[in-house]
Amino acid sequence: MLAKRIIPCLDVRDGKVVKGINFLGVKDVGDPVELAMLYNKMGADEIVFLDITATHEGRGTMADVVRRTAKNVFVPLTVGGGIRDTDDFRALLRAGADKVSVNSAAVKRPGLISEAATIFGSQCVVVAIDAKLVKPAGSDGAARYNVFVHGGRIDTGKDAVEWAAEAERLGAGEILLTSMDTDGTKSGFDIDMLNAVCSVANIPVIASGGGGQPEDFVDVFRKTGADAALAASIFHYGDMDVSKVKGVLADAGIPVRILY
Repeated sequence: MLAKRIIPCLDVRDGKVVKGINFLGVKDVGDPVELAMLYNKMGADEIVFLDITATHEGRGTMADVVRRTAKNVFVPLTVGGGIRDTDDFRALLRAGADKVSVNSAAVKRPGLISEAATIFGSQCVVVAIDAKLVKPAGSDGAARYNVFVHGGRIDTGKDAVEWAAEAERLGAGEILLTSMDTDGTKSGFDIDMLNAVCSVANIPVIASGGGGQPEDFVDVFRKTGADAALAASIFHYGDMDVSKVKGVLADAGIPVRILY
């Protein structure tokens, strides 16, 4: 079995790392480059930067932050927010990103996924999906999760499970699935949503939203097919560091990369 990945996520706004709950109540928590360097030393498997207001404000992603981080961090770096076209992919990859995460623009124009995969390779294309439960499972069928865009501000009406499958067909190399219902709550990952998406995905799925205790990471890997788990709050506020989470996973028999 491949090692499971632990990925700190740095949501960036105006050059600062921020964090909220359910995509609301956002507060500053630090400098992105300094935090990325800290997580690199702790043994993070990857770092994700998301410029959370870039699309909503109609501007591009912070290439300078990416450039400075890439000089000091030696694990894969994924960057997203404000991606509009393949030129944005190219700019971020040249700045030092290893992968580019696209959300709103891909929903608006799915062909962007295919174009980027053809030019840069599927391994560089991460499709981020922000989803929310809109209809619980019942006697009339399975639960339904809708895709939201523009930082969770707009409900597209698109089915998240169907969209994940379509993104894979178009050439995505990875799915970054965030549950808006559990985001920032530290109440545990959205197991049901993850299982719904993992059931149709043949590419890696990153679980995002709700990680609050090391046991939450054990649960997500035991109960779903997620290949990686992403978290922000518990790392940013010092509740738990990456190495301790990995230690708990290793003790539970879940394969992880450990620094010695």
